[in-house]
Amino acid sequence: MAKFKEQTVLLRISWMFLLFTGVGILSFGILVAAFPQIAGSYDLGLLRALGIATTGMGFFGTVITLKSYRRKERWAWFILWYYPIFWTLHLAGGLPPGNDHIHQVLFIVISLLGLMLPFRQFFPRKTVEP
Repeated sequence: MAKFKEQTVLLRISWMFLLFTGVGILSFGILVAAFPQIAGSYDLGLLRALGIATTGMGFFGTVITLKSYRRKERWAWFILWYYPIFWTLHLAGGLPPGNDHIHQVLFIVISLLGLMLPFRQFFPRKTVEP
């Protein structure tokens, strides 16, 4: 609990953005694994496998966000760049669900904000000692 109080507002907002992204991916993965037909009329077994993989991605991203990212561990900052890359490729590839792709743009923006807002906390400027 003390760690939470020590966080700056920017770090708190950023990890919440990344948590939202991870939970969104996790939820979508669970839905596709359980009901593959919602993602389209493709091979249902393949869609179910993709749903399970997406569930894993969302789960691990959520755990990394809640544990290591909140502690300002640099490796977590680098790993979570997977989110905007994933969503950008998802958008560029025109992947389902739906045709509006607004959710993909939203996830790109909030994951980028989640990574860039606390940049100086992960990579502080070096001070020159006299």
